[in-house]
Amino acid sequence: MSQPPPPPPYAYAPPAPMSPSDQRLWATLVHVGGIFFGLWPSLIGYLVAKDRGEFIRDHTRAALNFHLTLLIALVAGVILTFVVVGIFVVIAAQIVAIIFAILAAVAANGGQLYKFPISIEFIK
Repeated sequence: MSQPPPPPPYAYAPPAPMSPSDQRLWATLVHVGGIFFGLWPSLIGYLVAKDRGEFIRDHTRAALNFHLTLLIALVAGVILTFVVVGIFVVIAAQIVAIIFAILAAVAANGGQLYKFPISIEFIK
């Protein structure tokens, strides 16, 4: 019988952690990107950078939870547009999203953790 081939000389290594300044930059970009692209920057940021540092993981998770909550509010608003009130729900949700994303981006740039006041915690 022959022996199995030896394992490759390299193995999977976890991604290298980001420097604190890089983590602040990416967290800020995730929050600002949410203003323009909605859920996508926070989802991509969470999937790509969650293992690169605790600060970036906390910020992308908070942004993703907030944008999922916002998505629920927008869907409810669209459904309620048949009863005219939905238009106001959609407008209010967009205004809240812009304000909270700016506050979160400023906090991330300053190296502070930001907790969104109205966010359901889907991802813990």
